[in-house]
Amino acid sequence: MKRLNASKQLKNFGASLTRYFAVAGVALLLSTQVFAETTPVRVGVLKFGTVNWELKSMKHGGFDQANGVDVEIVPYAGGDATKIALQGGAVDVIVSDWLWVSRQRADGQKLTFVPYSSSVGAVMVSADSDIANLQELKGKKIGVAGGPLDKSWLLLQGMAAQAYGFDLAAENEIAFGSPPLLAEKTRQGELDAMLNYWHYCARLEAEGFKRLISAEDAAKKLGASGPVSAIGYVFSDEWAAANPKAAAGFVQASRDTKKLMGESDAEWERLAESGAIKDKGAALLTLRDRFREGIPVRPVADEIVDASNLYGVLADLGGPKLVGDSPTMVEGTYWSQLVGGSE
Repeated sequence: MKRLNASKQLKNFGASLTRYFAVAGVALLLSTQVFAETTPVRVGVLKFGTVNWELKSMKHGGFDQANGVDVEIVPYAGGDATKIALQGGAVDVIVSDWLWVSRQRADGQKLTFVPYSSSVGAVMVSADSDIANLQELKGKKIGVAGGPLDKSWLLLQGMAAQAYGFDLAAENEIAFGSPPLLAEKTRQGELDAMLNYWHYCARLEAEGFKRLISAEDAAKKLGASGPVSAIGYVFSDEWAAANPKAAAGFVQASRDTKKLMGESDAEWERLAESGAIKDKGAALLTLRDRFREGIPVRPVADEIVDASNLYGVLADLGGPKLVGDSPTMVEGTYWSQLVGGSE
């Protein structure tokens, strides 16, 4: 009887082992099929840019794979290099602004834009500064990052002219420079005020500096009804048409990642602990909060209306050097698949 039970147990074990390998084989086959259906998406970014935060969070959370894409982060030294890489086919997606996309479309290059962030630069002053508004900047020494055709700088000039009747560029001493250099000169008190990119402003804010006015404030003063994404993911119509599931999947992966970053403080702590974000303490918290403020939530159709109006303002201020031969935003600048939805 004992031998019979042992034989029966061995037979049952063999049957269980067979079922195990059968199930494992099916699982392996399914995982292989899922992997085979995942489309690579090469994203060109600045090597130390803030977009890396979202992409690294996306990769860690598996949001790309869950949406049928496999994102490859391709680092570059500068913004111009990413644009050349996109136009040359070295990457599929980069981050830029709708102004540049519209100009490229006007020149025959069918690129398109998906909102990424409305976080924009701001004018910062020291904690003890007696400057209280844009009008009181008149006659001051102002540091400006991004150059004379920077959108934020042009919008602030437009606001100064419209609201206070003075030429911000002509009636002040303007010092153009790199973002980190200007931030340091501001810390050292060499500038009365500074217009810089949002993350440099956030770090100064964490140190006690005051936000005098932001480019978003200026945009609203010039007619925008709400936040307008300053930058977005950019890819070609041709790539999106050839890879519709990958394009939609990447956009959805970005949304899923932003939802996590918008809700989870732990994810920001993880990014800092992993070294993806170098900031700690108050700076990390301020960066987190300013990033969250910039997550697009408006219907894209509303953004398009505001962006079109702002394009006209910028075209008047920057002229052909900024917009080329197109005084209005070209149709198709925003990805057609987004119209009627929200980012």
